Amino acid sequence: GKVIMVYLLPLAGLVLTYMALSENISFKNTVTGFLIAGLILVLLRPRRGSIRWQQIPIALLGLAAYILILFWDLIKSGIQVARIVVDPRLPIRQGIIRIPSESDSELGTAISAHWITLTPGELVVEIDDSGGMYTHCLNVEESYEDAITAQRRRNRIIRKIFDAKEGP
Repeated sequence: GKVIMVYLLPLAGLVLTYMALSENISFKNTVTGFLIAGLILVLLRPRRGSIRWQQIPIALLGLAAYILILFWDLIKSGIQVARIVVDPRLPIRQGIIRIPSESDSELGTAISAHWITLTPGELVVEIDDSGGMYTHCLNVEESYEDAITAQRRRNRIIRKIFDAKEGP
């Protein structure tokens, strides 16, 4: 019973997402959607665990904060990169810095690396065994000063989003 529920909800979500993205509700496409979703679930093997319903509002607020702050970072970084492109006289001190993950999980580190990479002017090029994210920046001095503070902010938000689910 519980095992079926662990797979049923994600299966339905994946199939609906596939159908919405493909914009084709034919029988063949629906079967294809179920096969792809089933394969994804077999490979990912969702964990059994209960949802802590009292944490859902906090997780939703964390998700909203994630989206808003990411959007702000995209705008701010985009403007900085545009200034560098428009005025080539601005000093560029590009290089690679190591941002410690300080995350509780590999998922948190991966989401942080994705967040960093999405912002213009920064790119995570490698993650070491301890979760350190080697990040290429256009301005190493400015980036390093803000990197630790930004990573702590990212971790707080990511924890809020994923704390709604208990482990196995």
